[in-house]
Amino acid sequence: MCGIVGWIDWEGDLSQRGPVLHSMVETLTHRGPDASGVWISPQALIGHRRLIVIDPVGGVQPMIRQAGDGKYVLAYNGELYNTAELREELKAKGHTFRSHSDTEVLLVAFIEWGEACVERFNGIYAFAVWNEAEQSLFLARDRMGVKPLFYAQRGSAFFFASELKALLAHPDIPAQLDAEGLAEIFALGPARTPGHGVLKGIAEVRPGCAMRIDRQGARTRQYWSLVSRPHQHDLEKTTATVRDLLLDAVERQLVSDVPVCTLLSGGLDSSALSAIAANYYRRNHLGTLHTYSVDYQDNERYFTPSDFQPNADAPWIQRMTEYLGTVHHPVVIDTPQLVEALKVSLRARDLPGMADVDSSLYLFCQEIKKGATVALSGECADEVFGGYPWFHREEALWADTFPWSRRLADRVSLLAPEIKEYIQPEAYVRRRYEETLAEVPRLPGEDREEARRREMFYLNINWFMANLLDRKDRMSMATGLEVRVPFCDHRLVEYVWNIPWSMKTCEGREKGILRRALQGILPEDVLWRKKSPYPKTHHPAYTSAVREELVQILDNPSSPLLKLIDVEKVRALTRAEAATTSLPWFGQLMGIPQLYAYLAQIDSWLREYRVTVR
Repeated sequence: MCGIVGWIDWEGDLSQRGPVLHSMVETLTHRGPDASGVWISPQALIGHRRLIVIDPVGGVQPMIRQAGDGKYVLAYNGELYNTAELREELKAKGHTFRSHSDTEVLLVAFIEWGEACVERFNGIYAFAVWNEAEQSLFLARDRMGVKPLFYAQRGSAFFFASELKALLAHPDIPAQLDAEGLAEIFALGPARTPGHGVLKGIAEVRPGCAMRIDRQGARTRQYWSLVSRPHQHDLEKTTATVRDLLLDAVERQLVSDVPVCTLLSGGLDSSALSAIAANYYRRNHLGTLHTYSVDYQDNERYFTPSDFQPNADAPWIQRMTEYLGTVHHPVVIDTPQLVEALKVSLRARDLPGMADVDSSLYLFCQEIKKGATVALSGECADEVFGGYPWFHREEALWADTFPWSRRLADRVSLLAPEIKEYIQPEAYVRRRYEETLAEVPRLPGEDREEARRREMFYLNINWFMANLLDRKDRMSMATGLEVRVPFCDHRLVEYVWNIPWSMKTCEGREKGILRRALQGILPEDVLWRKKSPYPKTHHPAYTSAVREELVQILDNPSSPLLKLIDVEKVRALTRAEAATTSLPWFGQLMGIPQLYAYLAQIDSWLREYRVTVR
């Protein structure tokens, strides 16, 4: 994994602007701690930071290739999981290779197939190719949006980067927040509208989309989208297909020239990946798989079951590590670490995020990086197979809004009245919801309930999953760790998309078809364990710490947050005796402690990033 950045301008001479490019590149050192490189020409500046995973010598970037009269310059962040097949196909067409890196394969694929090359890729990627002869730039992002790619236009100049901080390092791109940006932060946060950069004048290439930028302007096309069609397979064939697709996805993603591990919570999804990986390691005599888990100091004393987390992970992790014989590394996070890392995770995201759910992941990845460079994670199975409670509860399923926004009124009640009037949060969320429903690929003749389930899956894949992928990329890459997500393999997602709900929930359980596909791979008790998400702290010391930080902000007259919130309402909340009262800030995953931390993060963000509100 890596970080990419670029600056294109057809009206000026950029050849003397190298120092600005270098400052933009250096903001992405955490994404690529192993090497850096730049390419400078009068109209294009391309920069790269590299995390070495495949071919240390042959994958140097920016990669330059001459083909006929053309010169192509590539900056690439990601991994192609079908590199071997693509290389053989390109060799058959007469191309030669100087390395075994997927970087070179991607560049040669672009030279051979042009912009259509993305339709052949299986992987996670965000990349840019500058065509010197045509004076054109091509940008593309993977189908699921695992890898980020932001851009901005200022006059005749076009900028792109893996993260917002790299764009903001350019003197012509200030951090400004308008009504839409405020609505993104306060009404939708920490989720973002697909393609929205939150800051004024900054956007993100949407998943499955590509852009061409030349003297005539910038044009975007969607090269991939979900397609709805009748499901043709019976239960046995569906089970076998899900199993085969998942096995293939995991095994492809185990390829690496550096140590690989898996994240293990003892839940269905992470246990499945760990089991498949451990079996692959044994078959191929690759040694013993290493697994990692995360928990919090004294969490067993304070754990309280919920719909999202019905039981603790520790006993199930032990069950799986003994069953698989892995070398296991438990990571335990203490409350002071967690609180301190809230600011670090904010800088990693460049935006207020999921509070301790972010900071704990950052600390977790920091520990993993000491022993591995690549990790496999069970992220996204719940969005793809329908694991969350809101897929199954009638009141949530039929709520005419995002299922995690049903308590929007509670959230926006904490805003200053003039800010609420300015951003119109309810109307903003409604507009984004209706825009998303308008995109859903419908299946003619589908009954009302099945059609609504399809909407729910689309909402989750495009919003909730996007937020979790954003979090995963930013927290892991902040530590120089690459995390791969096999459940995001587009072939698996495409197939499961059209499996009817009755079959998805076969055996009378959420994700029933996945459980059925994993029979024989997992022990029965783990196979049928109730869903449990990424854990969060239940320690009252965390609530006390973030409450105290928020109180200090409320008492500071120079705080930029105070102009945006109803200070007295928030202050009353911090004084409430029942400080654990349910007030979900983002679905049911974030409660009162996370709200305190989120507001504190907004204050820090406005200060550190010098954000001006317009």
